[in-house]
Amino acid sequence: MPELPEVETTVRGLRPVLEGHRLTKVEPRRADLRHAIPVDLRQRLTGAVVTHLDRRAKYGLIDTDRGDTLIFHLGMSGRWRIDPADIGKHDHLLIETDAGHALALNDPRRFGSLDLVPTEQLDDFPAFKALGPEPLGPGLSPAYLAKKLEGRIAPIKLLLLDQRVVAGLGNIYVCEALNLARIDPRRPGGQVSGPALTRLLKAIPEVLLAAIDAGGSTLRDYARPDGELGYFSKQFRVYGREGKECPYDGGIIKRQVDGGRSTFWCPKCQR
Repeated sequence: MPELPEVETTVRGLRPVLEGHRLTKVEPRRADLRHAIPVDLRQRLTGAVVTHLDRRAKYGLIDTDRGDTLIFHLGMSGRWRIDPADIGKHDHLLIETDAGHALALNDPRRFGSLDLVPTEQLDDFPAFKALGPEPLGPGLSPAYLAKKLEGRIAPIKLLLLDQRVVAGLGNIYVCEALNLARIDPRRPGGQVSGPALTRLLKAIPEVLLAAIDAGGSTLRDYARPDGELGYFSKQFRVYGREGKECPYDGGIIKRQVDGGRSTFWCPKCQR
């Protein structure tokens, strides 16, 4: 599933071809993805000028001069394609701009979503209302995280995946950050404090920014809007490396499955 770095990379790839340009054609090619596509999406977006692109958690945001924001989620297999050579059956939204560019939102499994809301009401969008602070923003402070973890007996990994605690963190990058911070993913959240908390707050943005610089991680379907793959998977410390050596101390990386998610960690250095 595309996580925060993949969505951030997607938004950055779309900016040059969308920002400041008028949408001359907007064509939804089906009525729904994970849920229904707004029936008036074509009417409200055709002719609008894109004023800004941004990201919130794992959602991309496309603002227009009509006061609406198109919110997209890439689901399990979604990606945007810029100037595709042809249009396939999994291209579910087509957009053309006044600069002559064509874009297609491709989503074979259709777990993604498209929503269109008034920009001034973004904070009230159901998926955003309970989100915690962005992991790359100032809101994720030592005081904030210490308060959120205080007294918690749930494993630190599960707490970091809780979007109400931190917005946008996903399985891959939590595994990587916990290894970089040398914290056992099974450790109760309330026991992460002092030096360990300091290491964690340093490791989270370090891992995310490195992944963004590498264009995200392509494990299966994901590709950047320009068609390039994400190469952060070549830098994985523990994720997907069960039975191999940890880059810290040569310990053997283990894997555990909880709730359908795989956790990778080094029992030698992560305590």
